[in-house]
Amino acid sequence: MGPSNGRVAIITGAAQGIGRRTAALLGERGYAVVLNDVREPTETLEELRQQGTVAISVTGDVSSEDTAHRVCRAALDASARVDVLVNNAGVSHIAPAETTTLSDWQRVLAVNLTGPFLLCREIGRHMLERGQGSVVNIASVAGLLGVADRSAYNASKHGLVGLTRTLAAEWGGRGVRCNAVCPGWVKTEMDAVDQAAGTYADADITGRIPMNRFASTDDVAQAVAFLADPALSGFVNGHTLSVDGGWYGDGSWESLRLSKR
Repeated sequence: MGPSNGRVAIITGAAQGIGRRTAALLGERGYAVVLNDVREPTETLEELRQQGTVAISVTGDVSSEDTAHRVCRAALDASARVDVLVNNAGVSHIAPAETTTLSDWQRVLAVNLTGPFLLCREIGRHMLERGQGSVVNIASVAGLLGVADRSAYNASKHGLVGLTRTLAAEWGGRGVRCNAVCPGWVKTEMDAVDQAAGTYADADITGRIPMNRFASTDDVAQAVAFLADPALSGFVNGHTLSVDGGWYGDGSWESLRLSKR
């Protein structure tokens, strides 16, 4: 690999949504990228190659140790370095806690929490050997607050925030920073599937957000790019960056919030 800035980034869940936009943005900023998803990220690869970004892909489930090993090995074989790890892959599950099955619970935690841990462990070893690197975990406003009917999802994202802070404490003194981005609701394919099930509508989300709109994938990708770059965020470590239009910061009741628009 020969990116213009010499840096290499790994992005999971790169076939669509936040992962795809993050890969493109980092590519625009001169990173070579290693993409992971459970399916071949064909559209993302084509977009990156059209913009001149060096990119390879490794398919596989992030909750598998084998996938973590293969992603790490592919990156190091291609470039001998990894500067940024973006743990973005995730799944949603909407159901009351009392009807959430054990298999659903385990699957959500496996993808949303165990997967990031496995990749942090594998890529982190390399970063620690080099004495530099940035891990950016894509958590959620649901990792900071409780949202009804999402017990597994909320637990996984709260856990990811905890993992982020722990790795920041362990690794910060050895040159490896770890931070989390906590988006509010984003207009992605995951949102479309959840809304199609009739669990919420656009107005339910925008009514809760002071800025009165969903996040875009670019809103989140820009935050990731900031945390990835040591020139911009070199002393930011263990931080949870809310990209939610003010959701987490607003304690107003609904009529008061809407009256300010």
